[in-house]
Amino acid sequence: MVDVAVRIELLGPLRLLVEGETIDVPGPKRRAVLALLAFAAGEAVPVSRLVDALWPSEAPASGRSALQAHVSRLRRHLGAAATRLQSIGDGYRLELGRDECDVSEARAYLAQARNLQGRDPVGALALLEGAHSLWRGAQLTDLVDIADIATAIEEGRHLQREVTDALIDCAIDAGRASHVVVMATSQVGADPLREPSVLLAMRAMAAAGEAPEALRIGREFRVRLSEEEGLDPSPALGALEREIASGATSAARNAPVMARSPATRLIGRSDQVTALRRLMTTERLITLAGPGGVGKTRIALELANTADATMLTLAPLTDPAAIPHALAAALNVNVVHGDVLSACAAVLGGQASLLVVDNCEHLLDAARDTIAALLESCPNLSVLVTSREPLGLAAEYIWRMAPLTLPPSDPDSDDRERPVAPAVELFIDRAHRIRPELVLTQSHMRTIGVIVRHLDGLPLAIELAAGRLSTFSLNDLLERLDRALDLLSDGRPTPDIRHRTLRSTIGWSYELLEVHEQRLFRFLAVFPDGIDLADTEGLAADLSLPGDSGTALAHLVDASMINVEFGSARGTDTEGGTRYRILETVRAFGLDRSAIEGETDVAENMLLRWASRRASTIGAGLTTEQEHTADAALRREMPNLRAAWRLARDRGSLDIAVAIVSSLFDAIGYRDLIEIRQWAEELVADADLGNHPDAPVAFAAAAEAVYHRGDYQRAEQFSKVGLHHASDLQQTWHCLTTLSVTALARGEYADAIGYSLRATTITPRLAEPFGVAALAALYSGDLEEARRLNGEGRVGATWPTMASWNSYVAGEIENFAGNVMQAEKHYLRAIDSARRCGATFLVGVATVGLLTVRSTSGRIHEALLGYREVIDYFARTGNWTHLWAALRNLADLLNTLGDDESSALLHAAADHAPDSPAYGPRPASEPALVVTDRAELLGHARKAIDIQIAQVEARGRRG
Repeated sequence: MVDVAVRIELLGPLRLLVEGETIDVPGPKRRAVLALLAFAAGEAVPVSRLVDALWPSEAPASGRSALQAHVSRLRRHLGAAATRLQSIGDGYRLELGRDECDVSEARAYLAQARNLQGRDPVGALALLEGAHSLWRGAQLTDLVDIADIATAIEEGRHLQREVTDALIDCAIDAGRASHVVVMATSQVGADPLREPSVLLAMRAMAAAGEAPEALRIGREFRVRLSEEEGLDPSPALGALEREIASGATSAARNAPVMARSPATRLIGRSDQVTALRRLMTTERLITLAGPGGVGKTRIALELANTADATMLTLAPLTDPAAIPHALAAALNVNVVHGDVLSACAAVLGGQASLLVVDNCEHLLDAARDTIAALLESCPNLSVLVTSREPLGLAAEYIWRMAPLTLPPSDPDSDDRERPVAPAVELFIDRAHRIRPELVLTQSHMRTIGVIVRHLDGLPLAIELAAGRLSTFSLNDLLERLDRALDLLSDGRPTPDIRHRTLRSTIGWSYELLEVHEQRLFRFLAVFPDGIDLADTEGLAADLSLPGDSGTALAHLVDASMINVEFGSARGTDTEGGTRYRILETVRAFGLDRSAIEGETDVAENMLLRWASRRASTIGAGLTTEQEHTADAALRREMPNLRAAWRLARDRGSLDIAVAIVSSLFDAIGYRDLIEIRQWAEELVADADLGNHPDAPVAFAAAAEAVYHRGDYQRAEQFSKVGLHHASDLQQTWHCLTTLSVTALARGEYADAIGYSLRATTITPRLAEPFGVAALAALYSGDLEEARRLNGEGRVGATWPTMASWNSYVAGEIENFAGNVMQAEKHYLRAIDSARRCGATFLVGVATVGLLTVRSTSGRIHEALLGYREVIDYFARTGNWTHLWAALRNLADLLNTLGDDESSALLHAAADHAPDSPAYGPRPASEPALVVTDRAELLGHARKAIDIQIAQVEARGRRG
């Protein structure tokens, strides 16, 4: 044996460790070769057997050379231990010690424990606990299609059962029965017809002081074996029942009784369970509907636990005619002749009872007919259904299950002050079951938040993800979530086929759809944040789908493939319209299916065309009286527009990129949607833009973007480039507008007036350029000219933003004239109008003006509180052009309050900042040190405000 440490773990996901470091082994075939060699326990495996295992149908001509290539790469993975993988004749051998493979280790532990069991049950128990801990989840789930490995996996399950049986037996002998009661009953649940598991569970419960429960398990097993197999149990069951009944096995009857509870606690659903229990007192048929993995069955079980309930699970059934027979089995009714359903109804109708029917979606028609018949013939019966699609019965109350609540996505929020979101709580609970030693820091909590948001809060997806912590760290898991559909398997020894991976969970629902419904779903998946009803119908028309698109859409909603939202967030049907969204994990499935069908390019082109049309419609709406509706649409569609933008840039679709940015010019100027400003800057860096016919508007958009950031030189440069290439009056107008505001910020008032008045000759949008000219006249000292110009602009203030702009300029004029009451009215009117239409930039600048009025009128406390908010606002949006103005005004206020040092420091920082706009006379004194670090400067400003607020409040308390 060589000295380099090697370990291969097969009792869970395949894992190779060399010198204690986990080595990634990519590719299923290479992983299969490693597993087959490890299972051979040091024996040589013939090449022919390996080739047959890798290519069971027909090995390619290059099969042997491909195998040799895999072996060669495995040697590279083994590194310094490469000599462990040896060529032996016409085969390969992997040299491993007994403790270098978990399968061999488990067998060795079991053999040692059996030798000790009679004389040292405590020592044997310790060995068996070590063996039991070697299983890390479902074995080799990515390799189950290889026959030899599937056989080895089945042998592993048998070994696990032997270890578990021995562990339970030893624990009872060692006086620790209470520690294995849950394990023993779980063994029965996993294989209800296996008598050794039943006997061990009965012994464990009796030894733990729960003799009645032990006898109940025996009785239920006797009935189950007779009904399902037509067999009688062995004499051992009767002997054990007599022993328990006589008290002979109750030596531990004085030991503490373990409270039995479900294997996992229900998280984040208590309010829903309470509401459903209340609803069950008035409704006879309730359907829990929702996507796969949302937790329908778990809640149904929780509700059934507190009622006299019969559980009917339809997932294993494929024949609709089998439903009555499955119900009879659930009721322990042996129907020899006659109608099976009538016999079941006779049992259910005898008293008030609850029937839980789980997983109806694939047998919907038969389930609907069965339940309708039972409700009609059993007046005291209530039925709780779980299904991805409602039954469609008149008596049905549909309760749509939503994913778990997610943590906020704001990266700046401090989650320590908030209760843990249910989605995060579930992840943590399941993670600690896999890795009890895991200590979670705030950084870990943020990572978990990103993970559960990526998984849409789906309980199944979260549980599967947490289960992967047996293999990955949190960061490893996060980095691999783009493959979540296949990455996440559930880790159970005998998993429900529908829940093996997210892909199979979603595929179960997808396969139940009609072909044209599947196609509509695939094309809807290209929209990351869903689309509204009109766009959905337009998409269906473009696809030439047969029949009524509304019917297909309704079925997708009913089948829980897409979610529907009515109205605005306030829940009304009249605001915001109807919107259809797809959970991100389900959308990933749809995109994959599009790729399989060869539709990706068509779907992406459809998204790009939609984005161009939608941006144009929104942009046009932003300059009408319905501006607030367009603003809401813009904010609602940002995720889709973002996806379209990135797709356009990645594919070199310059026409689409220019169309999006040009259409949203007004949003760049008046709405602090920083992302669109970044798009404009990215666009002007494109070398091909100069030849595009709409390039001037794109350059003007970029000029507007960098102006807000205080880069006046580039703003002027972009504007003049655009002006030089302008081919129509509209393009000229956009460039003149950005030139005018840049000149105003620089204090070049004559140029600002010239550019603005030239713009007024081009377009009826008079309020904006007249307002800029008015401010330039005002700041150069011509009060009356400023009034006249803004008055002329009032005619063009025909939509909310322009009305707000005109009021803001009026406020500046009256403030300059000393008419503080009139100024305040204009500022408040500007703020109100801007807020209602979403023009957040104008809210900020008008608030700055309002605060100067409140300062000069003696409302110091209001002004200080306002400065704290507006400084944070401009800092968040990166708008240093107007942040410097706010800081200068704050400096003036601090000066009047006696904080000369802070006042001088703020003014000096602004004086030395290249992006600070023009300003009037400064205080005579300046600090010796100019603060150039902007975060430090803002911190100083906030501290000065807090000190002054505290002093004002203290004076108020004394007064």
